[in-house]
Amino acid sequence: MTLTTFLRFLMAIIMSPYYLFNCVFNEYVYPAVSRSDAYLFCYFVGNEVDEQTIHFAVSTDGYNYKALNGNEAVIEQTKGTGCVRDPYILKGADENGKDCYFIIATDMNALDGWTSNHCLITWRSYDLINWTDETVIDIRQFEGFENTNRAWAPQAIWDSDKQMYMVYWANSTVENDCAGHYYAYTKDFKTFETQPEILFGRWNEVNTETGEIMNVQCIDGDIVYNEKDEYYYLYFKEDLTQKIAWVRSKNLTGPYNTDYTICSLNYWGVEGSSMYRINGTDSWMMIMDEYGQGSYFAQMTKDFTTFKRVQRSTYSMDHLKPRHGSVITITESEYAALAEAYGIEK
Repeated sequence: MTLTTFLRFLMAIIMSPYYLFNCVFNEYVYPAVSRSDAYLFCYFVGNEVDEQTIHFAVSTDGYNYKALNGNEAVIEQTKGTGCVRDPYILKGADENGKDCYFIIATDMNALDGWTSNHCLITWRSYDLINWTDETVIDIRQFEGFENTNRAWAPQAIWDSDKQMYMVYWANSTVENDCAGHYYAYTKDFKTFETQPEILFGRWNEVNTETGEIMNVQCIDGDIVYNEKDEYYYLYFKEDLTQKIAWVRSKNLTGPYNTDYTICSLNYWGVEGSSMYRINGTDSWMMIMDEYGQGSYFAQMTKDFTTFKRVQRSTYSMDHLKPRHGSVITITESEYAALAEAYGIEK
């Protein structure tokens, strides 16, 4: 057992009476104890030019995060708008099968307006420290997307059947200004191998109370595969309630059911949800951006459909001032290398 693992379990034992009390007498989950490895949180911090940049924080328990590099940018963007939002980080492999990491994000400067962007931006790294292959993917190059005015919050997931990554994002055009989710496939995060297609949207819905035909915007998709029931769950921001909702499908590309379920449990409006497993357990954290409050909210699930709140005193993210980000598992050696390269918050 490593020192990090020992300290992790020691803290869990010390805090167990507090967690048990809140689990029994309040609507809070008993937090799962991370059993191995560490975590990397990738995010941006605001709407000013120097805040729309890639930031990193690390954690040994999956709940409490410490900023790297003094909570300043860790990547110098040289292409596109010079501003990046909604970064999604994932571990994968390059075209030769070598392990690497990718970041895919929204290439956008919010100061230009909320219908001002039409590109995604990507990077690649083999060590989480040196990021190369900065690439801008312009969605306007594709037929039917020439007048794209939003290309938001891209993410990616490996499709073993296609042996490619399925990239998905929220998109709208001048002709259809109500964003929905679209997807295309890539091998290298530099070019798309397929034309964008519809993944999930809410267009021409009938309001059951008024009979009114509605178009409802759907953004910030996060697809997670549940090994237990073999469903792909698509979590997204439900625009009418400003909450997180989910739909699901047995197939990665759908069709996803249209009768969505609201699942976020906080009071304020949220967006940018991200799900990750607490290592060595069957518990999953969902973190989300309380964008109007400058805070983050966390809840936990084991079945992907029913959630319980995580006590705010159990996790610490708000001091980072994070906006829409994502979390991945890293090794303890990668944690140490990042801390040495950037310096870690005390």
